Amino acid sequence: MAMWFEIALWKRILGAMILGVILGVVWGNGVTAIAWVGELFIRLIRMVVVPLVFVTLVSGVISMGDPSKLGSLGVRTLAIYLMTTLVAITIGLTLAALLQPGVGVDLAAVAPSAVQETVPLGERLMSIVPDNPFAAFAEGNILAIIFFALLIGVSLLTIGETGKPVADFMGAAAEAMLRITHWIMEVAPFGAFALIAQLAGTAGVGALLDVVTLALAVVIGCFAHMVLMHGVIIMRTMLHLSPLTFFRGARDAMLMAFSTSSSSATLPISMSCAEENLGIKPVVASTVLPLGATINMDGTALYVGIVSVFAAQAFGIDLTVADYALIAGSTTLVSIGTAAVPGASLFLIAAVMDTIGMSPEQNAAVVGFILAFDRPLDMLRTSVNVGGDLSVSTAVAIWEGEFEKEVFDRPLKN
Repeated sequence: MAMWFEIALWKRILGAMILGVILGVVWGNGVTAIAWVGELFIRLIRMVVVPLVFVTLVSGVISMGDPSKLGSLGVRTLAIYLMTTLVAITIGLTLAALLQPGVGVDLAAVAPSAVQETVPLGERLMSIVPDNPFAAFAEGNILAIIFFALLIGVSLLTIGETGKPVADFMGAAAEAMLRITHWIMEVAPFGAFALIAQLAGTAGVGALLDVVTLALAVVIGCFAHMVLMHGVIIMRTMLHLSPLTFFRGARDAMLMAFSTSSSSATLPISMSCAEENLGIKPVVASTVLPLGATINMDGTALYVGIVSVFAAQAFGIDLTVADYALIAGSTTLVSIGTAAVPGASLFLIAAVMDTIGMSPEQNAAVVGFILAFDRPLDMLRTSVNVGGDLSVSTAVAIWEGEFEKEVFDRPLKN
């Protein structure tokens, strides 16, 4: 047992994922017998997400001491999130134009699949202010919870000593939730094993063979975005930090994102990595990461852009420079309304393809075509989303003076 805990968590997770693929291939559909293990792990994570976000955010605002700092933190966070999303969609569109994954693809025989309408941006923004805060907690509405937590934190700051008992309680509650998160992280390898085994056993590892060029464009785009945007531009050029050190600090969260395909489910692990590996103080980690899990969808934006161009090529629609600009702008905006759950980007594709004149029938055919192999690509782009959240959080922490470089540079267990 002691030897198990001496192995670095990321190695345990990666090893479990490899074993899960092997078991899935060998056992086939029979692997659904252990699906409950993965579901139990996801439930454990979801159990802590809402209380963790609320108490750590309230505690973080209180530790800030000055409510005016929230203004600069919020503006910087939103600005850099939008910038990275726009860069991601640009990379995706460029790769799709060069590789032309949709040329020669016949979608005529594909059975149309129902497309769920995406939540309008105005409605999404309106939901930030909850009708009932307790309903927001029950529904897991992260944006509404963030808004309510900010109000509570600022109000406790303004009432001074009167609010100290509640402030102390929130601080202790934050420590307790982080401790529970650590316990859940220790069972992460078992959850990842079951989730990957189920995917390999039911969908098959060859699920991407029918769409090699499209999958290749997504894979190249995701790696290029992480290396260029977050590694070179943000870490090396803007922050003068080591990209390798950053990726080592973020690897546990990115591996967990890969296995769960959910930014929201990965949030507790992301917050732990931010504070313990990357030196991001709680006031930033508890604010920027939950916001990023809700609105920062770099991998999703890149994927939706590639699929939109793929669809246009498959149906013989010639795209102009203005069309590419429409795809880039609409994808950047609708990605803000993406739910942080597996497969959510499928519901955004129709909204983006509408901007280039595709019919509902064509939209449904595209979704039906990519549905069978979407999950493996969803796993990859979720890792990009989570890695981007941690990168932006590091940048904001440095700009706000809430960064501990000695923690960032500290060697991790290999």
